[in-house]
Amino acid sequence: MTLRLFKYLAKEVLVSTAGVTLILLLVILSGRFSSYLGRIAEGKMTFEFLFVILGFHVPSFIQMILPLAFFLSLLLAFGRLYIENEMSVLFSSGISKIKLAGYTLGIACIIGSLSAGLNFWLAPFSEYKAEEASQAQNQLSSFDLLLPGRFEGSGQRTTYIDSFTPDEGWMNQVFLSDIVRKKDGNIPIQTLADYAEQINVSSENNQKYLVFKNGSRYEGKPGTANYRITQFDTYAVRMENTDQSEIDEAFTKTTLSLINSDTLLDKVELQWRISLTIIIPILAIIGLSLSQVNPRQGRFFKMLPAILLMILYMALLIWGRTGLEKGKLPISLGLWWIHGIFILIATLLFAQFNQVFERRKARLPDAADESE
Repeated sequence: MTLRLFKYLAKEVLVSTAGVTLILLLVILSGRFSSYLGRIAEGKMTFEFLFVILGFHVPSFIQMILPLAFFLSLLLAFGRLYIENEMSVLFSSGISKIKLAGYTLGIACIIGSLSAGLNFWLAPFSEYKAEEASQAQNQLSSFDLLLPGRFEGSGQRTTYIDSFTPDEGWMNQVFLSDIVRKKDGNIPIQTLADYAEQINVSSENNQKYLVFKNGSRYEGKPGTANYRITQFDTYAVRMENTDQSEIDEAFTKTTLSLINSDTLLDKVELQWRISLTIIIPILAIIGLSLSQVNPRQGRFFKMLPAILLMILYMALLIWGRTGLEKGKLPISLGLWWIHGIFILIATLLFAQFNQVFERRKARLPDAADESE
């Protein structure tokens, strides 16, 4: 009976949690997808990189979504059981509210284990890979991001290629407009060529050159004395390199390195990862206490105050994290005081839920009183 009941409650909550997590994840991904499409249209990233970076960010999105999804699912699942009088049947069968809290914490342990895996391992690993991919994307030149048949850039800084030759790596019918700063001022330069290609010179720290073939170069303003036209067979331009920096952001570091670190930001990141894990059992008790509704009230009667309470919890954690990072809060105090407040709130709510502070029951009339 006990194991069967736990499986039933766990199925109700876990299935709802998975559904809510998926819906919220799709909402976040759609917003990010639109943002990245704008960057692709501006020629700042490749279309292939879009799915790579989104995939690497998914664990971090779920990391933040999971506590909210679990809390909402607990309210919905247990609220339905109250509305359909299934909870009344359980209580009349000898299942106490203390035992129900034990089942709820058991379900919270399942979600908490998944959250711990995300917070302590998968999310930092995926964010590190995302930073690596971003740096690799930054190493691409503007010509790697060009789309054939389109002018890229704005104003006098414009680039155009007619087509690519994939096998040879050539760009066909190339136009490049730029401005060069000299003593005389800004000098406009236009370059037209039949072909162009990028060449890496390993002897010069992997320096990239853009080599034009069979073209013309126009420098200066037409009609002025310094206007020049140069015909060339081969013309090479050195391209700027973007130096790769070391990936040392706190959110990309392993949990073990955070534990062994004395840096303030690393300590704050460690507390944040722990907080996203221990918040789940606290929310479980709050959700259990607020899920009890009268069938006449409806399952959503206590939904709004419960959600507001959870939003307050998360807002305080985010505020506390920002305060710790800026040094406005002592690291010794950390985020633990916020958890302490909500543990107290959860205890009071559960005490009311379990009717620890019962009202004085009405006394039944004695037999002597009845005889009178």
